[in-house]
Amino acid sequence: MTRLAGAVGRWTLDLLQAGLRVSSLMVDTLAAVAATPFRGRSARGRAAVESFAEFGSRSLPIVGMISLLVGVIIALQSSYTLERWGAQRFIATLVAVSALREMAPLMTAILITGRSGSAITAEIGTMQVNEEIDALEVMGIDPIRYLVVPRFVAMVLAVPAVTVVSMFIMVAGGLFTSVWVVGVPGGVYLDQTVQSLVARDLVIGLTKSVFFGVAICWVGVYRGFQVRGGAGEVGRATTSSVVTSIFLVILIDLVFTVFFYFV
Repeated sequence: MTRLAGAVGRWTLDLLQAGLRVSSLMVDTLAAVAATPFRGRSARGRAAVESFAEFGSRSLPIVGMISLLVGVIIALQSSYTLERWGAQRFIATLVAVSALREMAPLMTAILITGRSGSAITAEIGTMQVNEEIDALEVMGIDPIRYLVVPRFVAMVLAVPAVTVVSMFIMVAGGLFTSVWVVGVPGGVYLDQTVQSLVARDLVIGLTKSVFFGVAICWVGVYRGFQVRGGAGEVGRATTSSVVTSIFLVILIDLVFTVFFYFV
């Protein structure tokens, strides 16, 4: 019992300590972002644009391919069930609503986590190991403003932007499958898609994606700053970053799903 109580106590204290560090990182990042418009050249706009290109446009090939496949899968699975009642025209409804509300934001966030969230942790972790972050502080450069703010702004903008592309590709995958495989007329599919979608669906999907981007960036940065030791610690921090980010993405998705269900 003593060992169990000690383990629970240590786990609780570690969790509280991590929460306080993450909260401090959040406050420092938001404060630096708020001060950016008043700093002129120190805003590092070019670094933010480069990060946006890395997180956004260079993620499009893999996100687009996976989104197309997911759209095909949803259409085929929907057809298997709806065919029993002769309601295959409603494949369009299932694909469109699923894509905008759930699948496109979630798949985009998970793919960007694996591709870019891990890269953030690896970059900052390597700088930590090589004492480059200590060198920035010695030179009077704030690591939060110099390293975190450009990545944070880029990630918060890139995830929703890529999500919108993913939505269209997913719906297109459902359209292609429904017309060429299932046999639903193209005009019927498009008409049903337009009738089934409302602005609320897009708002829900984009709202989720913004918070997904925030979580991916902050977890990646936090795990990177935690690195101590050598290259092995960088690898472990990167793995932990991906696992934690995916868990938080799904948790955030659950919270918003429950919230919008009752609102």
